[in-house]
Amino acid sequence: MRLTKQTNYAVRMLMYCAANEGHLSRIPEIARAYGVSELFLFKILQPLNKAGLVETVRGRNGGVRLGRSADRITLFDVVRVTEDSFAMAECFEEGVVECPLVDSCGLNAALRKALNAFFDVLAEYTIDDLVKARPQINFLLGLDNLHMPKIAAPAA
Repeated sequence: MRLTKQTNYAVRMLMYCAANEGHLSRIPEIARAYGVSELFLFKILQPLNKAGLVETVRGRNGGVRLGRSADRITLFDVVRVTEDSFAMAECFEEGVVECPLVDSCGLNAALRKALNAFFDVLAEYTIDDLVKARPQINFLLGLDNLHMPKIAAPAA
């Protein structure tokens, strides 16, 4: 199984916002920190916002912040929002399946068990865990150089 680039950068965007706690993060700054296009990040922002993982503040001094505290956003929350499909084999997909063993196949059960284990592990890790694992994250993302006014924390 391989997660999409969208999921990878969604997690990175959330990590940036968590590391930049108390400030609004701006898409151009996040894009510069990760070397990715602003347009790509704006596309990722939409499903994250819709799911309540981030909040956007419009206007000249606007930006983005976490929709809830970083210790309440799991990697599973992000993956569920950003991945289109978890079909590991043809028999996971909707519609007509060509395999005559589809209803009695051990592979199907094994893959489902593996996928559920994958989800369980993702649910154990939060954005906060990822940020705290890197004590120098603010330096690495260039946040030490930004001087923005503090904002109110999102409602818990």
